[in-house]
Amino acid sequence: MTDCIFCRIGSHDIPSTVAYEDDKIIAFHDLEPQAPVHVLVIPKKHIESLDDVTEEDQELLGHIMFKIHEIAADLGLANGYRVVSNNGEDAFQTVKHLHFHILGKRKMTWPPG
Repeated sequence: MTDCIFCRIGSHDIPSTVAYEDDKIIAFHDLEPQAPVHVLVIPKKHIESLDDVTEEDQELLGHIMFKIHEIAADLGLANGYRVVSNNGEDAFQTVKHLHFHILGKRKMTWPPG
């Protein structure tokens, strides 16, 4: 999808500071970090939100979840981290491309919202 900023980052049309990449996903540092470590993990395939995931996306989502712990370890987040996925307008999903935030290197508060 050529008008999607995350698709353009995933295809390297827009530069980013990459934390991890393989043929299915890319993880890059957020330009407006909400924690000392704030990385976004996105599928290279355009999926608008969790509501748009199909049965054929199960393997891709499993891959993302599996890789998140490896990415977090590489970022030095052994003491803990939070994974967030905002889904829809009320959840403040500002980019309509499925993504997961990895936040760490500070104490998190609860409730988050």
